[in-house]
Amino acid sequence: MRLENKIAIITGAGSGIGKATALLFAEEGAKVIVADIIEKGGEETVNEIRNKGGDAFFFKLDVTNREQSKQLAKEIVEKYGRIDILINNAGITQDALVTKMAEEQWDKVINVNLKGVFNCIQAVVEAMINQGNGVIINAASITGIFGNIGQTNYAATKAGVIGLTKSLAKELGKKGIRVNAVSPGFIMTPMTSNVPEKLLEMFKEKTPLHKLGEAKDVAYAYLYLSSDESKFVNGAVLCVDGGLAI
Repeated sequence: MRLENKIAIITGAGSGIGKATALLFAEEGAKVIVADIIEKGGEETVNEIRNKGGDAFFFKLDVTNREQSKQLAKEIVEKYGRIDILINNAGITQDALVTKMAEEQWDKVINVNLKGVFNCIQAVVEAMINQGNGVIINAASITGIFGNIGQTNYAATKAGVIGLTKSLAKELGKKGIRVNAVSPGFIMTPMTSNVPEKLLEMFKEKTPLHKLGEAKDVAYAYLYLSSDESKFVNGAVLCVDGGLAI
């Protein structure tokens, strides 16, 4: 097993990419902390893992709440004595053209997608420094590299995540902590389920592989970057996009 007995926190693990990652990590031997603001989805993920013989528990987490993030880290250290992996996967969209975007839409996306990542990293990094190792993986996006009409807020957060990742890779590498990012392309998840079919077909045409990705495609990227197979990978942004970035 590639993650045997590793303690892994996965935010946004109640659905989509986060859920696929939680299930895969459990299969690979990790003890998974399913962190999500939506209790029903989080509990369902935990139950699926336990039904397959895995080890998981749910923590209701609003990543914008710094105290909740600190409490999560505290409870994990008390329970397991360490935190090996943090997957900052939680994210939202609030799309609108910039001329019509409300300040609330801007603030909400920034708070969840960027400040939430910062909150969770600050919460766990002391434990990782004390133990002398750890892995942090942040969810970026192809949108953070190329931008997208109607997503100035989302693109800004994902570009910010990439900058944060590279800076922390330099800052924390000497502490034994690797920091990387995964940049998905167009992935079929609950977040994209309401996208009109015409747009989905357009995305397929733009992607060299001429298909959309699945949540598990991104989960496998998280798995690689969390495992010892990537022990010399630090500050990378791994595109999981069917070739869209080329």
